[in-house]
Amino acid sequence: MTRSFTIYPAVDVQGGRAVRLTEGDPTKETVYYEDPCDAAAHWVRLGARDLHVVDLDAALGRGGNREVIRALTRRVAAEVPETVRVELGGGVRDLETARSWLSLVHRVVLGTAAITDPELVERLLSEFGADRVAVSVDARGGMVAVRGWTDVTEVSAVTLARRMAEIGVRHLVFTDVSRDGTMQGVDPAPVRELREAFTHTLVAGGGVARDSDIETYEGLGLDGVIVGRALYEGTVRYPRAT
Repeated sequence: MTRSFTIYPAVDVQGGRAVRLTEGDPTKETVYYEDPCDAAAHWVRLGARDLHVVDLDAALGRGGNREVIRALTRRVAAEVPETVRVELGGGVRDLETARSWLSLVHRVVLGTAAITDPELVERLLSEFGADRVAVSVDARGGMVAVRGWTDVTEVSAVTLARRMAEIGVRHLVFTDVSRDGTMQGVDPAPVRELREAFTHTLVAGGGVARDSDIETYEGLGLDGVIVGRALYEGTVRYPRAT
């Protein structure tokens, strides 16, 4: 069966603005939109029906951007008659937070909690179903990075992917942290390892600079790619040429 392939425009929110970071460093910020609602609406008008939104401040444990993201969900709902599926990551580390977000967005993405509280992942899967709960495997040098990518654990990305598959996770997001926001191109090796370890829906990001990088991900058998800086700077075409 041929897999469908989805490009997820990224809308990362820091200090109430739509930004991109370099290698996850909050001090290396490029602001693309003062209002993240405008960023989301832009991609939706171009045909996006899936958006990857991250609350960077919540991920780093220094507050959050809930009202901004709430406004973003209302804005995209008003832009098109069809449903736009917003997935939200960043600081989702307890049941109350996850439930609250799932009243607003289609899917939550858990990162740190997959390491520190796998029981939370299992409970959310049981309560909401596998389509509405994703796990983010963010890695430096093959090892999982947590807490806004500030801490690198002793758990490998492949090990975590396998653990998540065993407890019922069916949607995984992989980010090569060392390449995220750099536009250095895709390193296929770690992505290939993750694809072998996790046979369900796998989406990746990090380093995309041109259309050929997206083709690399697609050729590795992934289900989608998250693209940020390359879309905002126009080095990747959106929508894709047919």
